[in-house]
Amino acid sequence: MTTMTETSARFREFKMPDVGEGLTEAEILKWFVQPGDTVTDGQVVCEVETAKAAVELPIPFDGVVHELRFPEGTTVDVGQVIIAIDVAPGSGDAPAPAPAAAPAQEPVESADSGDGDAPKGRTPVLVGYGVAESSTKRRPRKGASAAPEAAAVAAAVQAELNGHAAPAAAAAPAAAPVAGAPAPPAAPAPAVPAQGGRPLAKPPVRKLAKDLGIDLATVVPTGKDGVITREDVHAAAAPAEAPEAAPVPPASAPVTAEAPAAAVPASARETRIPVKGVRKAIAQAMVGSAFTAPHVTEFVTVDVTRTMKLVAELKEDKDMAGVRVNPLLIIAKALLVAIKRNPEVNAAWDEANQEIVQKHYVNLGIAAATPRGLIVPNIKDAHDKTLPQLAAALGELVSTARDGKTSPAAMAGGTVTITNVGVFGVDTGTPILNPGESAILAVGAIKLQPWVHKGKVKPRQVTTLALSFDHRLVDGELGSKVLADVAAILEQPKRLITWA
Repeated sequence: MTTMTETSARFREFKMPDVGEGLTEAEILKWFVQPGDTVTDGQVVCEVETAKAAVELPIPFDGVVHELRFPEGTTVDVGQVIIAIDVAPGSGDAPAPAPAAAPAQEPVESADSGDGDAPKGRTPVLVGYGVAESSTKRRPRKGASAAPEAAAVAAAVQAELNGHAAPAAAAAPAAAPVAGAPAPPAAPAPAVPAQGGRPLAKPPVRKLAKDLGIDLATVVPTGKDGVITREDVHAAAAPAEAPEAAPVPPASAPVTAEAPAAAVPASARETRIPVKGVRKAIAQAMVGSAFTAPHVTEFVTVDVTRTMKLVAELKEDKDMAGVRVNPLLIIAKALLVAIKRNPEVNAAWDEANQEIVQKHYVNLGIAAATPRGLIVPNIKDAHDKTLPQLAAALGELVSTARDGKTSPAAMAGGTVTITNVGVFGVDTGTPILNPGESAILAVGAIKLQPWVHKGKVKPRQVTTLALSFDHRLVDGELGSKVLADVAAILEQPKRLITWA
């Protein structure tokens, strides 16, 4: 479907697109523009959260923002108009767009006005029809920020054309007030250009501010012509920094982050949190999985002392330079070898056709806890990757999830999953299958424990593994073989060579 309509020769409307795979709604997290702002083809105008990921939406035409149809925090159905653009400002008798300082009007929901045709010569990008790869030139903006802003937009669109999420540095400035949204707290008045009241900062500085949770509108610039520098951002963040840095999780841990807790009155006895976005999708998926696939979970406790020694040795290996080496890497490789030895475990249940679909590839999912909830991106064709390639893929998956840039495509098509509950100090658990997958391996905390080794009780590095599997696809014997193979490899890592 296209995502824009033409209401007249002057105004064009942009609809909420299906940014995932058949998703029906998305929540508007942040607006990067406000009425009266000039936008260019390919410029990111808002960030939305679907049931799978947060996605930035670029506008597919030039013009001036006439109206934002919904405030931030609103869940909008796919196909509803979210923004109207004046593509011929200054012409006709229609009222001019409201200036940035004018009070916003209440949002009015617009009925779907139908789909337009894709403009000729355009290549489909994330939504609508963006510019073709050979035509990424942008109309320069007025004011001193034209060059860095145009470069940021071009980088974002080019990244999407290449099939990757836009880097955080290419994001537009902080969100502007929208009708119905709460007023921002009072902040120092930084010296900013007159254009829309936007603070000036280069893309790397914007990314730094985003990572530190700093609103650029509250930062006092010290750079030439009112440009915010890295030092300005650090200075703004300094008062909020804790006196002691929080402990860094082990390298083998999944991605974890906590969203700031909302202020709750001391007298409140309950807090109600709307279920939407990723959390809603998680709830539906877990209920569907738990009551559709008959789960069986088996456990094994294993001495991983030799695996931990191998991890230490690989960290010093020049062939592994530049990639992160941790226990999760060896565990992932062990599971891939176990699947190779027992390929029947890598399958899916086709309810419609009453068939078992045997997969001859492994898309290895890694469960990651993020501020928006649990996500399970997967490493495509993990079975074909060497150890350095697998390490690089794991590192990229982790960094992308931390930045909140995991795409819906990265979370689709998984076959088996690993979840590392050990990062929380948990010994083990009974993981629920990711929908459509045949098995999930939970890895517990690796602890120094007394263990009988060569007839004597010695302190050894020990962990507990738990394998849940779909009993329609995997019987007890097959599940036991897979779990036993993983444990055997972690106990004697040289089996990675002899069994591979």
